[in-house]
Amino acid sequence: MLTFLELLQNTSHSGRVKRLISCNGYYRRKFTLTYGEPILKKLEWITAYDRSHFMRYPFHTSFKWFVEDQVLNAREDTKLVSQMDLEALKGIKMIQKELYTSQTVRHPFHIVPQSPWPFLSGISVLTLTIGAVMYMHSYQNGGLTLSFGLFMIIATMAFWWRDVIREGTYEGRHTRAVQRGLRLGMVLFIVSEVMFFFSFFWAFFHSSLAPSIEIGCIWPPNGIDILNPWGIPLLNTYILLSSGITITYAHHSLLTADWENVIIGTVQTLALAVLFTALQFYEYLFAPFDISDGIYGSTFYLTTGFHGLHVIIGTIFIAVCLYRTLMGHFGRSHHVGFESAIWYWHFVDVVWLFLYVSIYIWGSN
Repeated sequence: MLTFLELLQNTSHSGRVKRLISCNGYYRRKFTLTYGEPILKKLEWITAYDRSHFMRYPFHTSFKWFVEDQVLNAREDTKLVSQMDLEALKGIKMIQKELYTSQTVRHPFHIVPQSPWPFLSGISVLTLTIGAVMYMHSYQNGGLTLSFGLFMIIATMAFWWRDVIREGTYEGRHTRAVQRGLRLGMVLFIVSEVMFFFSFFWAFFHSSLAPSIEIGCIWPPNGIDILNPWGIPLLNTYILLSSGITITYAHHSLLTADWENVIIGTVQTLALAVLFTALQFYEYLFAPFDISDGIYGSTFYLTTGFHGLHVIIGTIFIAVCLYRTLMGHFGRSHHVGFESAIWYWHFVDVVWLFLYVSIYIWGSN
């Protein structure tokens, strides 16, 4: 007959409990208030039992979900818990009921506390814009202002997302309702990115379907040596589509808690992304035209260049998800960050397909 202690030792989510109750007094007090001192003492014993494996295991987003998922559902199964532990679980349920009836906040949403990051992000964007204007007009210290604004934006993003990860992973703020909101926000962001690239495709087709007299009424314009679409561009297409397969494989492995294959699929995706970026840089390096060669050069480099920038951003996004996977931040039902990275990467894949067919193949004839 397994006791409550042995049940917790065998669960795959014990790493979260070990870390939180041993490293932060706030969580110790919160857990004691919610689940009682006897349960905390048993969990503390587990912490001392295996302190070297804090980061091995995936976990849910809060103590409440942990206890309810792993213990309370088995409270009537005497084969898993002893009679003494059944009494403790009944006490836990009574404490929870009292807490739920006494709390003034009775909704599943996360009321975000005061944060400096929205204000700092606005100042950072303003500094970046002023620096860009100064740099383009050759003002003194324009490049320094531009670099400082870029540094402020990157730092603000890092600290802001650090807080979001902390709220969802360690504080359990990301309930199902909050996760739905985060997914909706990511969908709307991708829709805005679709409109962003739509403007570039509009410029390309406007210029290529009805070429003006200034470029000889033909497309591609006279004097432009086009790139071979069946060389590096075709290879990059294979690479990017393969990366979409590997990241989908990692996602399906995550849904089945196959963490080894999650890491393998994510690493393969990162390797393919870096290879794609390297080949794109090589193509730019030896291209027979540049961005100043009329409307063809402008539309080509703007569209492919911003797509390459999105590939780099997606690569960083997936690399962060790999780190969080290694740290045990994701679970089978709690991986909004990983899902967002996958959606973003599939968006990058689809944009490249349209870009390759329209600009490289159709635009070269």
